[in-house]
Amino acid sequence: MIRNDLRNVAIIAHVDHGKTTLVNELLKQGGIFRDNQAVQDRVMDSNDLERERGITILAKNTSVFYNDVKINIVDTPGHADFGGEVERVLKMVNGVLVLVDACEGPMPQTRFVMEKALELGHKLIIVVNKIDRPDARLDEVQDEILELLFDLNASDDQLDSPIIFCSGRNGTATLDYNQEGTDLKPLFDAIINHFAPQEVDTEGPLQLLCSSIDYNDYVGRIGIGRIERGRAKVNQTVATCNANIEGHNASGKIVSLYQIEGLGRAPVETAMAGDIVCFSGLEKISIGDTVCDPACVEAVPFVKISEPTVEMTFSVNDSPFAGKEGKYVTTRHLRDRLFKELLKDVSLRVEETDSSDSYRVCGRGEMHLSILIENMRREGYEFQVGSPKVLYKEIDGVKCEPIERLTVDVPDDRTGPVFAAMGERKGELIQMENIGSRIRLEFAIPSRGLFGYKSQFLTETRGEGVMNSIFMEYQPFKGDITKRIGGSLVAYENGEAITYGLFNAQGRGDLFIVPGTPVYEGMVVGASPTEGDIVVNVCKKKHQSNTRASGSDDALRLETPRLMSLEECMEYINDDELLEITPKNIRVRKKTLDTETRLKRKARGLE
Repeated sequence: MIRNDLRNVAIIAHVDHGKTTLVNELLKQGGIFRDNQAVQDRVMDSNDLERERGITILAKNTSVFYNDVKINIVDTPGHADFGGEVERVLKMVNGVLVLVDACEGPMPQTRFVMEKALELGHKLIIVVNKIDRPDARLDEVQDEILELLFDLNASDDQLDSPIIFCSGRNGTATLDYNQEGTDLKPLFDAIINHFAPQEVDTEGPLQLLCSSIDYNDYVGRIGIGRIERGRAKVNQTVATCNANIEGHNASGKIVSLYQIEGLGRAPVETAMAGDIVCFSGLEKISIGDTVCDPACVEAVPFVKISEPTVEMTFSVNDSPFAGKEGKYVTTRHLRDRLFKELLKDVSLRVEETDSSDSYRVCGRGEMHLSILIENMRREGYEFQVGSPKVLYKEIDGVKCEPIERLTVDVPDDRTGPVFAAMGERKGELIQMENIGSRIRLEFAIPSRGLFGYKSQFLTETRGEGVMNSIFMEYQPFKGDITKRIGGSLVAYENGEAITYGLFNAQGRGDLFIVPGTPVYEGMVVGASPTEGDIVVNVCKKKHQSNTRASGSDDALRLETPRLMSLEECMEYINDDELLEITPKNIRVRKKTLDTETRLKRKARGLE
């Protein structure tokens, strides 16, 4: 059977190239909203964290109707750390819209996601977005896209992909950028005409590949995937298997079945091959599992997800403030939450360690792990994490480390500091080109060389630089890299930070706290520009006497403290430091809190 009434499409691109904004306009012009309905920007970014950061973290499904054809759309993340989300959803679709910014052109993540789409043999529609930008480079960007397709060994059919020029914000599309578009009709037409209808077997035994997992407190785990063959029905008895896990078989019953309708889910009694469905009833369903007819158990091959490159140790909080701010504070709570995350995130790895209180968590990058940490603290979890470390591999007896392809766009007068920093961090220049008044530089740099570099990069480029990186390959170990210049200002005693104590401490470095902040011995309260840590007493009070000198009681002036975000704290901490995470605070602390013990251990080379 040929499904002329259906198209399954994914939208893939680099971060900030406008995927979610374009999906918003597709939904509006696809008749999903009422004419008088108030619609917020980026309606698909439903997660609070996504809306705050302006990025898509989780792939999401929606659908629109155009000329009696249902178009299932999957909006994917653009950040490299969430590439696992993109890899798995590509198995759900038959065609791909590749978005490219009209000024920036193809970026590292564009290359990555396009390569994955080409490997699966998907047809492409190239969408050059943001053509209304004053610095748009439409002719050059078209050439860069074709060069990229040649580099990735695209087939002749893929090289002939149509190019649509869009302004996602204005909701317009055109085939000729010299003519202004009025709506997204050219894009809808391209989706219908260029992506061929699926030829499916609707009468064979059921075969449904689960590509995503959702969870609901009432029905439990909900699988999301495309029916590859046959029909799925409510109350149908099924078996599950996995092409990558031998002996992974189970049986169960489909209790409820839904299809994606706009931003919601509509219950259905039956669905056929080609449909993307949500189903519940199978308690142990996982991403990559195939739901089959018990009489014909055949697993659908699932993509091999790229391996993690960064690890952090998550452990139970043991600071003097432990248990005061969090709702979930025990080892059991921490363990259950981390292993629950594995059900939804195929790129994450969680392993138990020698200690019963700590777990080794591996992810695709600092951003990947920081999102997990932020979500956990918002849910009421209290714990502590160690500094991020890269995962080394031994290849042919040689110690190898992950290498990132770093792309930076900087003003042409700010390239000097970038080259200097790359030299210190073992970065090697791959390519350099002019883009208007800016310079684009590409480096191959060890993943550990990027730890702590983002804030330095923004300072050196006066906030005008843009940097993006993506995993490239493993290469032989490049040698030692100095992680951080300078030490920490460490609190001397438990108590509350006083203005007088902070005034005396601020001459030693930059402070992280304000007066009235509760502190404890071993807590890091500031950064020192000199090597080695400095112990400071921020709880020190001024001794009162009956003698007064002129001006001695004037208000003490404190410099503005450096209040760091979660990512900045992760970049800052050294190997002998931990990050205490609670729903209300993020604190940097030393692993060994007692000052005397810490100094003795340091003298013996133990820290």
